[in-house]
Amino acid sequence: MINKKNSLKDKSGEKSNKSAAGQNETSLDGLLAEKKYKDSKTTIDDLKKIMKSFVAERDWQQYHDPKNLSMSIAIEAAELMELFQWLTNEQVRKIKKDSPNYTDICDELSDIMLYCMSLANVLGIDLSQAITEKVVKNVKKYPKEKCRGRYEKPKKVIIDNN
Repeated sequence: MINKKNSLKDKSGEKSNKSAAGQNETSLDGLLAEKKYKDSKTTIDDLKKIMKSFVAERDWQQYHDPKNLSMSIAIEAAELMELFQWLTNEQVRKIKKDSPNYTDICDELSDIMLYCMSLANVLGIDLSQAITEKVVKNVKKYPKEKCRGRYEKPKKVIIDNN
């Protein structure tokens, strides 16, 4: 058996490595079996690759356009909100891993994040860069000196030049 790898392009134009036996080394099964995923060790790129493989293996690229994905994010966010509907703030603060709806919350949050990963894949967004650039904007928009412990936006200073 030949173990030589061939570099091929998939439908999205990105390279994927296939062995001579035709096994796709970036298959979803391969990615999921590769390591145990934890926030402290998993990169955003790892998660984007998982979602890209999931979509590609089902030939769903045709449905994953920015409009549909952004709508799906909103729909999943509504499903997450539904889990908290009618709960008091005190009840929500008590939700822990052993709470009855904890798994449902994890599932809905994951759905939101997966659609976000797909949208980033489709639009070619580097999420690490986009997120850090947004935090820099927020630091300027919400200076800690004016916003600490406050929920409303700071008032803009109007300079009167008269």
